[in-house]
Amino acid sequence: MKIESLDGLLKLIPSIKKPLHPLSFKDKLKWTAIIVGIYFTLFSIPAFGVNASALNSSIYQVINIIFAARIGTLVTVGIGPIVLSSIILQMLQGTGALNIDLNNPDQKSRFQSIQKLAAMIIAIIEATIFTSTTISLTSPGFFLPVVAQLAFSAIIIIYLDEIMVKYGITSGINLFIAGGVAYAIVGGTFSILIPEAQNAIVTAGATAIPQAILAFGPLFFAIIIFLISIYVLDMKLELPLVFSQFRGVGGRLPLPFLYVSVLPVILATSLTVSLGVWLRVSATYTGSGASLVHFFAYYTNQSTSAGTGGEVLSGGLVYLMQPLSFLPYSTKYGGVGGYSNYFYILATQTSPLYPPWGGAPLLIPEWIHFIIYLLILVGLCVIFGKFWVEMTGQSPKHVAGQLQEVGWQIPGFRRDPRMIESVLQKYLPTITVLGSIAVGLLAALASLTGAMGNGMGILLTAGIMYGIYQQLKSENMIESYPALDRILS
Repeated sequence: MKIESLDGLLKLIPSIKKPLHPLSFKDKLKWTAIIVGIYFTLFSIPAFGVNASALNSSIYQVINIIFAARIGTLVTVGIGPIVLSSIILQMLQGTGALNIDLNNPDQKSRFQSIQKLAAMIIAIIEATIFTSTTISLTSPGFFLPVVAQLAFSAIIIIYLDEIMVKYGITSGINLFIAGGVAYAIVGGTFSILIPEAQNAIVTAGATAIPQAILAFGPLFFAIIIFLISIYVLDMKLELPLVFSQFRGVGGRLPLPFLYVSVLPVILATSLTVSLGVWLRVSATYTGSGASLVHFFAYYTNQSTSAGTGGEVLSGGLVYLMQPLSFLPYSTKYGGVGGYSNYFYILATQTSPLYPPWGGAPLLIPEWIHFIIYLLILVGLCVIFGKFWVEMTGQSPKHVAGQLQEVGWQIPGFRRDPRMIESVLQKYLPTITVLGSIAVGLLAALASLTGAMGNGMGILLTAGIMYGIYQQLKSENMIESYPALDRILS
């Protein structure tokens, strides 16, 4: 089937028009504030028919942060459909299965419409999966109404993201992730850490002060990981450039150490977490081939009288790809500040890995689980980092062509894109790999230390805030110096 045959269907999908004139910084802030207000309104409203006591379960913390979601509310699905549709279409484009020239405005518009359509379809599928496997309903009769609420809200988020891209100061994905992480850190500090510190002061006796300080360990580690992330994000290599048409006019080409920012860890984690969500439909499967199903994902029922828990991923290959689930501030393992208990469990706890051919499970120690998680996460970050560079026009060949078009060249080399490409080839592939490894290691380190807000969330928020800072800094300069806008455009 030719992709053009979808044009009739794609025309039925509404699209947000770009502003008729460039928006001022204040206008962008107004739009951003409106969208934040709408998002947090959806974030705070439980879906009608959902057991509200299950909203604050820590079991789904990783899903909540990565997908900017809150299980049980109208943003249960979050940005998952947007991220997954982007991954799928980029992979199809990269393999040649989907051949669309993104430099052509009409074809780029078609690509964006296809991505939006795919996101809507995924939203309906994920709403169904969450409702049937994760959410506690007050009555089985609310199944279809809850699916409809979650799917419709997910579609609203898809359009909020599009509005943010065209009218706001960053993308909706970035804004929603940062907002969700900030909510988790502030909420966790007041609802978990401070009460735990107060309890330590009252009951710990001679060790009251050390125990109270240790209770804030997750917050301290969150701050440390955040500062390290900002430092790494600011690292860059600068290549000298000269303007071929005007002698004496030069500049520098910055090559950030995190050349693709934190996108590799977003894509890698979205993939592994999505596998856990999608395979949840097989949690109760006991028929033919059950051993193979359990090899990939094994679930145990952890339902409580409060309606929390349910089928929870606790073994299998997909579980080994997930970050460690026993955070130091989880009451399941001794409460906040229980680092000694936490690392004891890390050294002694095991999880099942069922052979695909059947038989007794292999008991995988959790410290091996962490090593496997680390290796898989870093490996996926490298793969997605290299893939993203090629797919988004950031490869040495593309960058060399862009520099050639605007008249820049590297001093001491002929004005030939192949020469520029050969120089960039010495740096960009290495920076891409090392930067991808760095974000993977930072995320894993934060996971191991149990940093408040989840390591992935901290890393993503640091990258998002740094990117917004750079964008705002640039836009303020452009508004202050209109001549610079004419030169850059």
